[in-house]
Amino acid sequence: MPTTDFQEASSSSSFGFPILSRRRDQIHSMDPTHEATGQEVELEAFQRKVADRFHDLASANSDDLLSIPWLRKLLDAFLCCQEEFKVIIFNNKSYLNKPPMDRYISDFYERSVKALDVCNAIRDGIENIRQWQKQLEIVLCALDNQRNIGEGQIRRAKKALVDLTIGMLDEKDSNTTLAHRNRSFGRNNNAQPKNLGHFRSLSWSVSRSWSAARQLQAISNNLVAPRANEIISTNGLNLAVFTMNYVLLFVMWALVAAIPCQDRGLQSHFYATKQFSWAVPILLLHERILEESKKRDRRNSCGLLREIHEIEKCARHLNELTDLVQFPLTEEKEREVKRRVEEVGIVYEAIKDGLDPLERQVREVFHRIVRSRTEGLDSVGRANNHD
Repeated sequence: MPTTDFQEASSSSSFGFPILSRRRDQIHSMDPTHEATGQEVELEAFQRKVADRFHDLASANSDDLLSIPWLRKLLDAFLCCQEEFKVIIFNNKSYLNKPPMDRYISDFYERSVKALDVCNAIRDGIENIRQWQKQLEIVLCALDNQRNIGEGQIRRAKKALVDLTIGMLDEKDSNTTLAHRNRSFGRNNNAQPKNLGHFRSLSWSVSRSWSAARQLQAISNNLVAPRANEIISTNGLNLAVFTMNYVLLFVMWALVAAIPCQDRGLQSHFYATKQFSWAVPILLLHERILEESKKRDRRNSCGLLREIHEIEKCARHLNELTDLVQFPLTEEKEREVKRRVEEVGIVYEAIKDGLDPLERQVREVFHRIVRSRTEGLDSVGRANNHD
């Protein structure tokens, strides 16, 4: 979707905050001397910052969307939103144990737990891409910077390309290549996490039967905008919870769309009216990613990550070229092989430079969710004790 379309759509909403603003206007009409409280300013600022961050993400052109740098930017946005939300919860902890906020905050933390499994599955998917990177490295070792390319080098590169293609096809067919591995973000998989007494359950690895599609569905279940009377009774605090729920859902959905993982599925529906300032860019991103998934050359991909698409293209082009070569290579054919190898080198460097920082960010998202949930539930407990 062209950037101009996004700008027109977003400008129509003026990035306003109609729900919170309308409530303040009503109060002001009854009491002209009323000034915005610190809580009102804090909640509106949170909505504005979320909207601005996703506006920036949605303005990405088609070449950048779903690339490793774009995903890192998405995770940065999530971490910033999470930190600001944690401050809001801390500053308003006296509300958290009162209806309907107790239900809203409890539902949010349940969704957070479900997101942890998604993070683990994404970590496994990143490891899978790292295996493909090793095959690309073999191709480069065999064919790059060679004065003359002979039959032995072509044969070695060809084997790596075949292994790469088989690995990617296996991932498309089953999405279970890494499912049985007991991976976690802890150094010791057998160690139990400390200070997690509040957790009813916490999966530190995904089982063979785990499904990304079902997990996303569980996160999105019953995610509906709060009613007007509940907004009033919570002074708008539940709007911040609803917003963070939506950010959590979208970020997990985008990760599953981009990275190979078990039973990937993009069927999750996003229901948010444009009265929420952040809904315009998030819904447009959702639409753009779905459109990408429907393209002919992406329909059966194991992940929509831009670099995965480049791997597939490079492998296919080089495979087709090396299938037809005869030895000794003509100068023209050797130049063509070297040109294709340069393409492999570009995507190899992009993956080499980007995967480790991306994995660190996914790990940080995991740990931040754990810490925020623990601290939030501690705040609720302290508020209960003071009642």
